[in-house]
Amino acid sequence: MRKTLLILCLLTPSIFFAQLSKRDSLWLLLKPFIGSWKGEGGGEPGKGKYERSYQYILNKRFIEIRNKSTYEPTAHNPKGEVHEDIGYFSYDNGRKTFMLRQFHIEGFVNQFKLDSISPDRKTLVFITESIENIPTGFRAKETYRILSDDEIEETFEIAEPGKEFAVYSKVKLVRQK
Repeated sequence: MRKTLLILCLLTPSIFFAQLSKRDSLWLLLKPFIGSWKGEGGGEPGKGKYERSYQYILNKRFIEIRNKSTYEPTAHNPKGEVHEDIGYFSYDNGRKTFMLRQFHIEGFVNQFKLDSISPDRKTLVFITESIENIPTGFRAKETYRILSDDEIEETFEIAEPGKEFAVYSKVKLVRQK
């Protein structure tokens, strides 16, 4: 009994203060996104409701993002619109940076590279390296702001060839418990 108690006393601190695995520590920057989210926002497509989830997949090698945006009917779009996309965060070991790839229901495929991180690590900016199925020269930017443990804001911007970025949509998401 004493040996068992001694072993437990010696191991307990290491269990509680164990270092994160290399893979877990890799994802610390993006870990705040993990979970299910709902929100409202709007922009070019109109006012909308958003459902989003972020989850680790494939042995924590990627984070999968599932998004559904439902936009209200407008004069220009009397039926409204439902947009869906699936995305994946990955880490490019060769370039030592995070990547984001999105596959949109409209056929667009965006490949983003992490462009900047704010000093407080609460604002992440991803800029496209390529966009499939759109005229050459278009660019896109995703900016994620962590407002609190339970709130994030995403701004999606588009730049036509030779022009500056303009906000396409902005959404505030709230974590679902």
